[in-house]
Amino acid sequence: MSVPYETAAYEPPESPESPEEHLARLLGRALNSFELPDELLWQLDCALAHDSSLHSAHHSAGLHRETYRHTWLLVDGSVLTLWELVHNTVPGGEAQHEIYTDDEELRSATARLPLPPDSPDFELPVLVQIAPLSAPRHAYVSDGSADHARRLLRRAENTDRPGGDTAELLTTALAHQISQAFGRPRRAARAGLCFALYEHAFLLRDGMEISLWEVEHTATPDGRHMCEVYVSEDAARDAMEQRAAQVS
Repeated sequence: MSVPYETAAYEPPESPESPEEHLARLLGRALNSFELPDELLWQLDCALAHDSSLHSAHHSAGLHRETYRHTWLLVDGSVLTLWELVHNTVPGGEAQHEIYTDDEELRSATARLPLPPDSPDFELPVLVQIAPLSAPRHAYVSDGSADHARRLLRRAENTDRPGGDTAELLTTALAHQISQAFGRPRRAARAGLCFALYEHAFLLRDGMEISLWEVEHTATPDGRHMCEVYVSEDAARDAMEQRAAQVS
């Protein structure tokens, strides 16, 4: 069912907004933005990505009410949501914007609006169900992440390392996390080899997450340390088994 009102003001701009630009636009139109705590605004100043969606809409006899959910992904991997209430107080009147930090405050603000109870004969309630935004798996740190990805790929010595498309994608990395994945090849202990596997997880500008898997080992003719990089954990572990088999 289509929503019977003009939504052009909420369509994405021709060029994507940064999280900072979106926040500034939201605060600029909200009548009660001064009520937001400073701590919350400091968190949003460092947001890595954002998303906005229509949550619900209600129209009756020239009065209207819409609620929007604005979600930001923060540098520590957590998610912060603000709720925007858009309504008019007289039929055909100018829209007013208010912003709230949780859905309980939103419900209280909605309850005071001059809209009659639901009635299928006169009203058209519209509810858009939005799937919950899943939090990222990693606690990211924003610290030269694109340069870290470039250096990781540059030191990889395997011929089947990630190619130019992956390298280009990682130029948009905003944050990253390095963690060790445990479990050595079965042949490694018998051959006296050293193996280590690391996941380099990256958060990209569009909110996408991508991981590269680094294998460090001494399964080389002269026993020196070697670095290999793969696009999946399975490929990295297969390479570890193959290197151990070649030496044992």
